[in-house]
Amino acid sequence: MGLRRRAFQIHLLASASVLLLVLGALYAGWYRWPGWYLTGASHLAAIMVGVDVALGPLLTLLIANPRKPRAELQRDIAMIVAMQLLALGYGSATLWRGRPLYYAFSVNMLQLVQASDLDPPEARFAIRAELPLAPRWDSLPRWIWAPLPKDPKVRAGIVQAAITGGFDVTSMPPYFKPWNQGYGALRARLKRVRDLRFFSAAQIAALVRRMRRARIATDRANSLPLMGRGPPLLAVFDPVTLRLLALLRCT
Repeated sequence: MGLRRRAFQIHLLASASVLLLVLGALYAGWYRWPGWYLTGASHLAAIMVGVDVALGPLLTLLIANPRKPRAELQRDIAMIVAMQLLALGYGSATLWRGRPLYYAFSVNMLQLVQASDLDPPEARFAIRAELPLAPRWDSLPRWIWAPLPKDPKVRAGIVQAAITGGFDVTSMPPYFKPWNQGYGALRARLKRVRDLRFFSAAQIAALVRRMRRARIATDRANSLPLMGRGPPLLAVFDPVTLRLLALLRCT
């Protein structure tokens, strides 16, 4: 039993350390609040933990028979580790492709923009043109304004594409502008939380309670929904300075 316990403990420690390093780097760089929540990444992370930290070491515990020849034991453990590495590589690549790159205000809402959401030709053009808000491999999440272009034909084309399931302006980095340049448009779109139609009555009631606990006014036009893959958040701003005051869950 000594060999089984020792092999299990070593495998568990190594697996947990590698997974913690990978998830920690992704979280610290790209998935900090509200990224992890809005992307729904916890589901994939749970699968990675199940395979790499639970299943792998448990299989080692089962096959680490002290009567088994050393070469056979090494082969079996190598197969388990290979399975873990495949799962870790798939999960890490998926999280990398879905990493948050922008929190964009466009038209009448705030929206999370992940790396996988970007229109590839538009993103490549922005990179080649060395635009300040172009996405790069080391780009960290930024708050930006994504207004529709002024040209009526281009504008209509983007709107039509978005309606039919194509790329919206929030997927086109050449149209991105610095966050503070959108202050006027943002201020004009802020609403009272009770006037927002993105939330159900129960969700609005919960948001009002959270705003009151945070001592934020509930009767002022200071709110917008922040949309992502998961449930939306309520973004609350100071209506004068437009400083972000809170990001509140609706559930």
